[in-house]
Amino acid sequence: MTSKGDASLDLSLPVSPDTKFGEKMAFTVDVEEWFQVGAFENSLHREDWPRLESRVERQTYTILEILAKQGVEATFFCLGWVAERHPLLISAIHNAGHEVACHGSDHRRLFTMDRDSLFADIHAAKAKLEDAIGAEVIGYRAPSFSLTPETWWAYECLEELGFRYSSSLYPMKSDHYGMPEAPRLPFWPIGEERVLEVPMTVFKALGRPLPASGGGYFRLLPYWLGRFLFQRGGCQTGAPAIFYMHPWEVDPEQPFVDHAPWLSRFRHYTGQSHMAAKVEKLLKLHSWGKMIDIFSPAFSSFRDGRAE
Repeated sequence: MTSKGDASLDLSLPVSPDTKFGEKMAFTVDVEEWFQVGAFENSLHREDWPRLESRVERQTYTILEILAKQGVEATFFCLGWVAERHPLLISAIHNAGHEVACHGSDHRRLFTMDRDSLFADIHAAKAKLEDAIGAEVIGYRAPSFSLTPETWWAYECLEELGFRYSSSLYPMKSDHYGMPEAPRLPFWPIGEERVLEVPMTVFKALGRPLPASGGGYFRLLPYWLGRFLFQRGGCQTGAPAIFYMHPWEVDPEQPFVDHAPWLSRFRHYTGQSHMAAKVEKLLKLHSWGKMIDIFSPAFSSFRDGRAE
């Protein structure tokens, strides 16, 4: 069980200035079904999920093929819900040389749960993922980047469960998520050498942070603009940039939710037929890697040559 004390909000503990992260950028995938997205949470209810068509396997294999073609290793933040129903998919991700990390159990946002519920949610998901791959899972990303100052204690849950890093903060504000006051560089949210937070990449223009990490923004924007924001966002901080996407973004044949609000439909479906080609084009421009390989130099045990 978790302790009852509240973790204090601390945004002032950056990683050591001596840390050398290298030149690679991080490619990440949030592995979830097309019907589990936040855009449809009021249109497709959880009790309906079992009767909906599962497409996550074919979608994820499409991404695996793209990555293999370019020789890229990536990090896949997977739902426990997916691991329970498709353990061979999770195993295939691992066996292809990619990092399997945790995205929670069933895409519930952190602020909808209390501390003990969140602990149980992440614990269950981690166990299912580790059962599927036979290895430890040490990375986490909150569903919909929903870690907030009000749920800062989530980092203590992560530490207690054996996680080494999180990539759960987006240092900008949208209508669904974001924490504009968050640092843009990796930092220690609950104390040095505990859980490392690696924020998503943003591009600052006229003092305003703009989304630059991929996902729907990269899919909806013209390729040249999405590429520019991603590349310049990384250059502004000097830290490795993080790109993310979802398997459903490369599947224009998925079911159409015609009763969802028009804005939700626009955000979800627009650009899917071009996303795979855009991603493949971006992959050719940079050197890419897994989160754990890129950001492990933040830990002194890595820098000192000791095993984690």
